[in-house]
Amino acid sequence: MTVDAKTSAEVTPKPDMVTLTIDGTQVSVPKGTLIIRAAEMIGTAIPRFCDHPLLDPVGACRQCMVEIPDAGNGRGFPKPQASCTMPVAEGMKVNTQVSSPVAKKAQEGMLELLLINHPLDCPICDKGGECPLQNQSLSHGYGESRYLGRKRTFPKPVNISAQILLDRERCVLCARCTRFSEQISGDPFIALVERGALQQIGTYEQDPYDSYFSGNVVQICPVGALTSAAYRFQSRPFDLVSTTTTCEHCAAGCQLRTDQRHHQVKRRLAGNLPEVNEEWSCDKGRFGFMYGRGDDRVTRPLVRRDGVLQPASWPEAIDVVVHGLRAAAGAVGVQTGGRLTVENAYGYSKFARVVLGTNNIDFRSRPASHEEARFLAANVAGRTVAESVNYADFDSASHVVLVGFEPEDESPIVFLRLRKAVRKNRLQVTTLAPFASRGTAKLNATLVPVAPGGEAAALAGLDGLDSGTVVLLGERVATLPGVLSTATARAAQTGARLAWIPRRAGEVGALEAGCLPGLLPGGRPTTDVRARVDVAAHWGVPTLPGTPGLSGDEQFAALANGSLKAVLIAGVDPYDLADPTTALAGLDNADFVLSIEQRMSAVTERADVVLPASLLEEQAGNFLNWEHRAGRVNNVNRQPVTPMTDLRILAALADAFGADLGFRAAKQAFADLNELGQWDGTRPAATRGGTHVKSEGIALASWRELLDASQGNDFELALRATARPALARLSPVTAERLALGDIVRVSDGTREVLLPLEATDGMVDDVVWVPMNPSRTDRLWAAPGTPVTVSAVFADEGE
Repeated sequence: MTVDAKTSAEVTPKPDMVTLTIDGTQVSVPKGTLIIRAAEMIGTAIPRFCDHPLLDPVGACRQCMVEIPDAGNGRGFPKPQASCTMPVAEGMKVNTQVSSPVAKKAQEGMLELLLINHPLDCPICDKGGECPLQNQSLSHGYGESRYLGRKRTFPKPVNISAQILLDRERCVLCARCTRFSEQISGDPFIALVERGALQQIGTYEQDPYDSYFSGNVVQICPVGALTSAAYRFQSRPFDLVSTTTTCEHCAAGCQLRTDQRHHQVKRRLAGNLPEVNEEWSCDKGRFGFMYGRGDDRVTRPLVRRDGVLQPASWPEAIDVVVHGLRAAAGAVGVQTGGRLTVENAYGYSKFARVVLGTNNIDFRSRPASHEEARFLAANVAGRTVAESVNYADFDSASHVVLVGFEPEDESPIVFLRLRKAVRKNRLQVTTLAPFASRGTAKLNATLVPVAPGGEAAALAGLDGLDSGTVVLLGERVATLPGVLSTATARAAQTGARLAWIPRRAGEVGALEAGCLPGLLPGGRPTTDVRARVDVAAHWGVPTLPGTPGLSGDEQFAALANGSLKAVLIAGVDPYDLADPTTALAGLDNADFVLSIEQRMSAVTERADVVLPASLLEEQAGNFLNWEHRAGRVNNVNRQPVTPMTDLRILAALADAFGADLGFRAAKQAFADLNELGQWDGTRPAATRGGTHVKSEGIALASWRELLDASQGNDFELALRATARPALARLSPVTAERLALGDIVRVSDGTREVLLPLEATDGMVDDVVWVPMNPSRTDRLWAAPGTPVTVSAVFADEGE
């Protein structure tokens, strides 16, 4: 960094520039630029297979050969060189296939060599129509083959995993897949084996390709050697209609390309968004789009008559809803869940206040706490991208601390960006956890061993926090008393920056839309008179309720004891909650339950009216990711009749109540929320939460793995088959002390699960870790830190 003497302002120096000549055209590029990139800057596309801008150069395919008569020192290379591995030099002269017969002949020769054993099965290959080998053979290859021998063949396909299939004879040995696995995801379970004409992609015989990012190797494969079980033989690329959209599965905000044919989504590919997911996607985002195709899809309104849900018309269903909610006389709760676009969430926020006259609204359909609500109001709500920690900060940070957050499972693209910063910038990562998970091990993270409930004390005593530190807080810290207030205090003391990364895609948008009992849109406190006047004036109503409402858990408890009479509930699965028993009891006891849903669930089974909401692929809108960056959701499957989104349903209900929601389309709602803007007044203080009481016996630790039993993974069998086996983890010392065998029983006193035991080195003693949601039935709902019992299971019990 230099300083301008006249202005005393810091000035970022320009990178060293190098001037060279490519095909007779002079071009200046930053020092270190590869020749293949410099050629792109003047519009010359050098053919390539192994080269990828996000992978380290390897020069494996030799397709990008160029002639270099002058390397910048007055001497040239006697033979063509690979342009994907050679950096530019001052004064260098390069001749590509455009101007050099030597380069052109070299490229044609390499293509001829690659095609010797490559099968000409383009009409049945999934890559046919979008294949670089196909395209370059036409543009840079010979018109006909001189090879008359027998092509190499292999048995096909090879199941590298349940999701990824390999046709070995198609492989051109570019090593893109192996480099991605090793450099980007850290899962080196595929490799080049053998030599010469027998060289091929191989796997460990006993271990399938186990990666949350395996679909990326299919997308970057330049031929049809790697295909996915989900898309294989489904469509030709030129029959697909492509739409750019944003992933709905987590808060990373990944851009995806969704391809549909005949109004049915056939595949998803990672989009190109350098600021967020670059060109990568996790397997859940790539393959998890089948969840709306089951027999449990709600397609028309249902009204309960004589104790049975029966089909009804929209006018009849709306009339029943109005009667049921009015009868509750204001004792109504609203729960929105964390999967809605920001526009739909804003619709629920306004409907609750303007139509129902209540602040009883909460998006947290998961374990939550009042401490978390205060933290979100004080530190997260009302922020912009510029005010928030973002992905680029990982590259400039010196230290990242993970608290209650497993990035590979809970936000996979955050994991990839952290791993990139670790590789490129030597970022130091510290994790506060009971053991070093597979994901944090791939980040070379320093483990601070801590039992559940001890995170606040560990964070309070953690050294090395300064202005270059970013503390990433997962949504699980809501169940760990004192962590959020401790993090706030440490940030104020050290200058460290905080970022909250929830697991669901719609949570940040719901927060900004005001779907919290103590918060109005834009981070405005419900208790602040000026904030209420501000929003009321914008919405065109005389007043808004000022008393903070009930949280989601409190709403269910109030329904169970009769103090709350009715509930409007959208996209909430009671089995995601900390206490599903109380939630279901509350729904059973409610006078009226309105469910706005896409699929039948435990809520719809207890609802008086079920209104069908359109799938995400049938509507437009935006998600706000954890950075507060808006990611556009585009309509993938346009319907002949405008689908009933949550927003349109709420507008119709408001009309029936004699009120005006003010918008029906997502574009109108988004503009209205932006016009309202962020709160510029005093924010509520992030007061200290409770303290953790150390549990006796074995403490429970848990989190959701990426591929679990959640509904978003439904109906994609190959994806579900790649889920990691459920198991229980204990330290070797604890396992030996309890005299445990291969199978253990973990019980919280109410429920129990039987799981294989894995003794994990370095794990905290007297802690057992189990996955949070391995199946719909075999799971515990106890909060982290809850004392549980762990006992051995004898062979006859496990049968």
